[in-house]
Amino acid sequence: MKRLPTKVSADVWTGRTDHTERRSSFRYHQVVELVDLDKWQSSTDSTCAIIGFECEEGVRRNQGRIGAAKAPNAIRQALASLPWKLQEGNRIIDVGNIRCENEKLEEAQEELGRAVSAIFAKSMTPIILGGGHETLYGHYLGVRKHIGKDASLGIINIDAHFDLRSYESQPSSGTMFRQILEQDKNSRYFVLGIQRFGNTQELFDKADELGVRYMYEEDMTGDRMDGIATELHAFIEKHDHVMLTLCTDVFNAAFAPGVSAPSPFGLTPMVVRSLLRTVAAHKKTLSFDICEVNPVLDENGRTVKLGAYLTNEVIMRFLGGDNYDVGT
Repeated sequence: MKRLPTKVSADVWTGRTDHTERRSSFRYHQVVELVDLDKWQSSTDSTCAIIGFECEEGVRRNQGRIGAAKAPNAIRQALASLPWKLQEGNRIIDVGNIRCENEKLEEAQEELGRAVSAIFAKSMTPIILGGGHETLYGHYLGVRKHIGKDASLGIINIDAHFDLRSYESQPSSGTMFRQILEQDKNSRYFVLGIQRFGNTQELFDKADELGVRYMYEEDMTGDRMDGIATELHAFIEKHDHVMLTLCTDVFNAAFAPGVSAPSPFGLTPMVVRSLLRTVAAHKKTLSFDICEVNPVLDENGRTVKLGAYLTNEVIMRFLGGDNYDVGT
């Protein structure tokens, strides 16, 4: 049975108000529109559509730390008070949440895929707030339906882990990319931030077998970003379309303690922000998801706030394009 996203309460989108009429003073909570996806009509404006995936069943199956299902609304609350830097002609809407119930992960992923496809059909850019990284598979289902089975798809993942585990017994938050690569001959995978001791040798072997392109986190420093950007562009140019996913366990735990699988190693926010800006600015990039933020285990909301700031960076790139000056 098809289920529509559940609308979020307007109370989630509240924050400081500096001025009620002057748009240059507006923040997210003053411009976001809470809508019914089924009734929403396409507009000529550039629009990003936020959808949440309240799911941690994949994390539970993968023996991770539970709590990511609370992230979508927590990230919204952190976004609410951020300044809205774009002028008329750019819109942000919120279509609500898909919720995983009764441990039925696969059904929830199918529902997310249908919702993402519907967002594309209404000429909007999906911004998906996970949830565990199992969010990615539902995201992928929506993208593939939108672009068709014959289009080549590049999947860019910023992550400490390959997520290429076996799904023979059941899918989890550690299996999605193997599911995609083994079932979809027109998809390719590039993951940035891999930790040498965060993945078994079996997973490295599987990555090589499946033709995965990857970069170690220790090789991703600020002085190397120009070269990394060149490699990203080369990967993107080989595909008709690209989708982007961020797993927040890629960060050093000092920056992001509230994740499902924290590590003392990892990337800095500045490096990840640079990666997101590079990929989201490309015209072939269709959509974005952020996963594994865990508000239950966060310290003073640090990880939630970081997730919100990075999501904002992507939205600004998608909507602002060359007109949005993010600096270097």
